[in-house]
Amino acid sequence: MEGKKRIALVTGGNRGIGFGICKQLAFKGVTVILTARDEKRGKEAIKKLSDEFGLTDVIFHQLNITDNSSITSLVDFVKDRFGKLDILVNNAAVGGADVPQPLDLEIPWEERLDILLKTHYENYELAEACLKTNYFGVKYLTEALLPLLKSSDSGKVVNVSSNYGKLKHLNNEEPVKELDDINNLALERIDDLAKFFLKSCKENALEQNGWKISEGFRAYKASKILLNAYTRVTAKNHPSLRVNCVTPGHVNTGFSGHTGPLTADEGAEGAVTLALADDGPTGLFYERTEISTF
Repeated sequence: MEGKKRIALVTGGNRGIGFGICKQLAFKGVTVILTARDEKRGKEAIKKLSDEFGLTDVIFHQLNITDNSSITSLVDFVKDRFGKLDILVNNAAVGGADVPQPLDLEIPWEERLDILLKTHYENYELAEACLKTNYFGVKYLTEALLPLLKSSDSGKVVNVSSNYGKLKHLNNEEPVKELDDINNLALERIDDLAKFFLKSCKENALEQNGWKISEGFRAYKASKILLNAYTRVTAKNHPSLRVNCVTPGHVNTGFSGHTGPLTADEGAEGAVTLALADDGPTGLFYERTEISTF
C-alpha cells in the first residue's frame, strides 16, 4: 500500500475536460487514476501526459461505469493499491442526443451551435444510455467508493454537472418542489424519478407525465437535474465528506460539438479547485469556481 500522497480518481479522463482535470491535478502533486471506457484511448492519454507534460504519477485503469463488474474491479484496485481515495471526480458523461451528420468544424462555433440545436435528435435508446451513464453510473460508482473516501482525512466528491441541470429547466412546480426539498428527499426517490423519466420517454409521454423540460437535450437535462439532487442528498447523508457539483461552463470539446468559448483546461478549473480545496462547504452547485444556485 502506497504512501500519504493525495489520490484522485477521474472518470472519462482520456480527453476533453477530464483530461484537463487529470493534468492539472497531477501538476499539483496528486496521484491520479485516469479512467476511461476505451483501454487504448486511456493508455494513449497516459502516454501524452508523460511525453508532453512530464507527468508520470498518473495511472490508467479501465472503467465502464454502466457495468457493475467493471466498477467492482476498479474499487478492488484502489483498495489494494492505496487503501483510500481522497478525491473522486465524476466527469464521464454522454449527451443523450445525436446529429444526422458531422458538424463542419470550419465554420464559427456560434453557427455550429445553432446547427447542433436545430438538427440534433433524441430517442429512447439515447435517453436510456444517457441516464445509465450520467446518473445511475455516477451513483453506483460513488456508492461503491464511499468506504475508501471515508478512509481519507479529507474525502471529496466532485460531480461535473451542467447549467442544463438547473431546476429552471424543469417547468413543473411539483417535481421541482420535491427535488429541491433535500431534507425529505431520499436516494430511492431520485432513482424512481429517473426510471419514471425513462418510462415516459419510452411511451412518448414526457409532457403528459409531468416532465416539462425545456426543449432540446431533454434526457441530458434530466440526467443532470437528477445528478444535482443526488449530490445534495449524498452531501447530507455523509457529512464527513465534501460533496459538490460544478458546471465547467461552455467548453470547446468534442462532447459539445466543438462549440463554446472556453478551452478544456479552462473548463477543468472549477472541478480542480473543488478537488484541491482544504476546506469549504458541501452540497453546493458551482459555476466554475463561483457558488451558484440549483
